[in-house]
Amino acid sequence: MCCRHRRASITAAAVLVLAALGNPQLAAAADKYPLRPITLIVPFPAGGGVDAVARIVADKLAAGLGQPLVIDNRGGAAGVIGMRMAARAAADGYTLVLAHTGSTSINPSLYVNAGYDPRADFATIGLISSTPVVLMAHPSFPANSIAELIAMAKREPGKINFGTPPPGTGGYLAAELFKSMSGAEMTVIPYKGTAALTTDLLGGHVPVGFNVIAPAMGSLRSGSLRAMAVAGPTRSSLFPDVPTVNESGLPGFEAVLHYGLLAPAGTPREIIARLNKELRVLVAAPDVRERIAADGGDPLPSSPEQYAADIDREEAKWSALIKKLNLKVE
Repeated sequence: MCCRHRRASITAAAVLVLAALGNPQLAAAADKYPLRPITLIVPFPAGGGVDAVARIVADKLAAGLGQPLVIDNRGGAAGVIGMRMAARAAADGYTLVLAHTGSTSINPSLYVNAGYDPRADFATIGLISSTPVVLMAHPSFPANSIAELIAMAKREPGKINFGTPPPGTGGYLAAELFKSMSGAEMTVIPYKGTAALTTDLLGGHVPVGFNVIAPAMGSLRSGSLRAMAVAGPTRSSLFPDVPTVNESGLPGFEAVLHYGLLAPAGTPREIIARLNKELRVLVAAPDVRERIAADGGDPLPSSPEQYAADIDREEAKWSALIKKLNLKVE
C-alpha cells in the first residue's frame, strides 16, 4: 500500500476515535442506532446486477435493524456519480452504498478524476457476495467457443462489436483483458448498464459481450441468449456445461465481481459493527443464499477489515492492467 493510502487509512481511523471520544452526542446516537429510515445508494440503474444484490440485501437488513432501507438508484459514469454522492453524505449511518469491484477497485485508476478515494472516503462494512462475468452471445452469433471467437476476431480485426457494461465495471475490464490476452482486436461497445446491454444482446444489436448473470438469467435459461464461457475460477453451478475462459484457452483469465456495503468515512465504529453483524446474519440466511445463487453468485461474508483487504487486492490487479493498456476515461 502506498504512503497516500496509509495516510488515508490513518486519517480515517483518527476520525473514528475522535468521533467517539470527543462527541458524546454522536456516541449516544450510535448507541441508539437506527432511529429512522436508512438510504441505500445503488450507483447503477435499476434492473442490473448491482441493483439485484441491493434488493436481496435491503429487506433482510431492514428487518434486522428495525428500520426501512430506501433504495436510491443513482446511475451514471459506471457508478462514479453514486459513489461521489455517498462519499459526501453525513457519516451518521443513515446513508450507505452498495458497491462492487468496479466502484472500489477500478474506477479510481481508470477515471481521470473519479472524485472519490475508496480508502479515504469510505468505511468498509462487509462483503456480501461474488459473481463471475459471463461471455454471452445472441443465438445467431456464429462462434460457439472462445477459440472460434478469437479466430473470427483475428480474421476480421475490429469488425466484431463486443458489448460491455460501462467503463469502470468488471465486465468492461474483462473485455479489455480478453483482448490483451488473446491478441484479438474487437470493437468494445460500452452500455450504460447491464440491463441495457442485455436488451441489446437479446435484440442482436450487439452480437456478443461480457455481462453479469442476474439480468440475463431468464434469457440464458430459455435459450434467447447463449452462455459461451464463465470468467470465474470454476464453472457456474447454474450452467455446469459452460466452460470457464481459463479452460477454454486463456489460462489465468479471471473476472469476478465482489459486492459489498460501505458507509461514509467517519461513521462511528459502533454503527459499523452493528451493520456488519446484521450483514453477516442475512448473508448466512438460507433464503438469501438461495437468492444469491439464483442470480449466479456465491455468498461472501466478511469483516470490515477483510473487505478493505479485498479492495486492495482487486485494485492491485486491475490498476496494473489499466496502466499496461494506458486506459483512461475523462
